[in-house]
Amino acid sequence: MSNQSQLLPNAISNLFATTAKTGVITLADRYGLLTALTNDSLSGEEREAIDRMLHAVARGRFQLGTI
Repeated sequence: MSNQSQLLPNAISNLFATTAKTGVITLADRYGLLTALTNDSLSGEEREAIDRMLHAVARGRFQLGTI
């Protein structure tokens, strides 16, 4: 029995917009990104948005929240 999680439509774009507004990627957001990356069904645009968020974290523009 497979237990594969499915993303909601526009989940990555909504996450990107929220993170850009708040400057924080929450723990729940990180689990969502993990699910998205392991799902192997991301579009090129979604993968690019995730790459941009990770780059922003590395540059200190986005912070990793604990909640």
